Amino acid sequence: MYQDLSFMKIPLPEDVLKLKNYGDFDGAQKMIQHFLSKDIPMALRKRLEIESEIIRVVGTDEYPYTYEEALEIMSSHLKDFKEEELQYLKEISAADWIYIDGKVHFQRRFYENLIKTRPDLAARVMVVDVDDAQGNELKQKLLNSNIQYMKEHGGRTVHTRIRSTIKAKKEFEEVGRKVRVHLPIPKVYEQVSNVEILASSPEITSIAPEDAPQRTVYFETELKPDQEFMVEYEFDYHVNYVELDPEKVSPEQPDFCLEEQAPHIMFTPYLRELRDELAGEETNPVILARRFYDFVTTKVMYSYMREYFTIECIPEYCAVNQKGDCGVQALLFITLCRMSGIPARWQSGLYATEYYTGCHDWSQFYVAPYGWVFADPSFGGSAWRAGDKDRWNYYFGNLDVFRMPANSEIQKEFIPEKKWLRGDPIDNQRGEFEYEDHGLLYSQLEVHQELISMEDMK
Repeated sequence: MYQDLSFMKIPLPEDVLKLKNYGDFDGAQKMIQHFLSKDIPMALRKRLEIESEIIRVVGTDEYPYTYEEALEIMSSHLKDFKEEELQYLKEISAADWIYIDGKVHFQRRFYENLIKTRPDLAARVMVVDVDDAQGNELKQKLLNSNIQYMKEHGGRTVHTRIRSTIKAKKEFEEVGRKVRVHLPIPKVYEQVSNVEILASSPEITSIAPEDAPQRTVYFETELKPDQEFMVEYEFDYHVNYVELDPEKVSPEQPDFCLEEQAPHIMFTPYLRELRDELAGEETNPVILARRFYDFVTTKVMYSYMREYFTIECIPEYCAVNQKGDCGVQALLFITLCRMSGIPARWQSGLYATEYYTGCHDWSQFYVAPYGWVFADPSFGGSAWRAGDKDRWNYYFGNLDVFRMPANSEIQKEFIPEKKWLRGDPIDNQRGEFEYEDHGLLYSQLEVHQELISMEDMK
């Protein structure tokens, strides 16, 4: 409905911001409607229409826990946890919070985020999930064995099979109504070939072109009770191993994939200052890209995020707050590269292994004569924090084979287009679900992805 997010760069009226920052979302919506009822410039109108949707998303269930509820969660899970510790975590921006009606509320995954990112707190968890602990250890071994394989063989090819599903939660199920559903599938790309749809439920209405920037299968039907939409597919995936040598860089470099893309890939004054500080007098693209990668992986703390749609400029948010998840970190790396004349672009989809399958984002950058190579700042950052320098270095230039790339760009329309604003209008890894008169948020959906099989190919 309001897919042109570039209007998010337009400033909001001061009174809307006052109400939003205080957490008076009803008041902010009323103020927005007051402005929309007047004869205002079209750019401001579009910005306010987008902001109305943002406030709806933030105010629904992104920040459900009061201060007292958050303290109870921490106290019931961690040994000898004290109130002053929660206050400290809030004060140092370790626990994400906002005001709702003037009172502090914490983000829905604040506890999981703290346990994931702060080993001192993780060590105090009273009931440790042994399966999770063993699974994390196995994940690291899997990544390290892939690195060893890549270095020994110069590359790796796998044949992967995945099943994805989406359905409305029972309370948002409107049986008998027409529904339009999209599920992501692999985009045919330099890494991906031989994509085949193996099964679906119900019958697929249409399939986006192989080179669609955000590729999906599309369903259109009347909703049945407890109906689940499913697609199962297979594909071949290949990546080469590369060691980037600054001395082998060509004197001539290409000039594509260097543009800004409002509101998120923006060369803001702060990001220009950061780029200049990191770059100094250096001009070699490999050295520059490595400096940007090192900054993101060593200075930005991994953090679960609210919906991307609610952030005005993602890379600037990352650089200012020095926290963010995989996509937030990737967009900062991409933006710094583009500002420096290094072509860079987005990739996202799934990270898929036998231990875990879920959403993931990463980046590519181009250096002649190597061509397009990869950078995964969040995987690199976790390796750096674990003291694994080999894996940290690997994810500058290289990628593992445990991926399903469905998206090559952000902020692109589906084929066919969605009628209503998407749950995630920036990216697509989980799918989208809408009725004829409104769409559903991810809090109103059940989404699941599963790796069926992955086999090495000769």
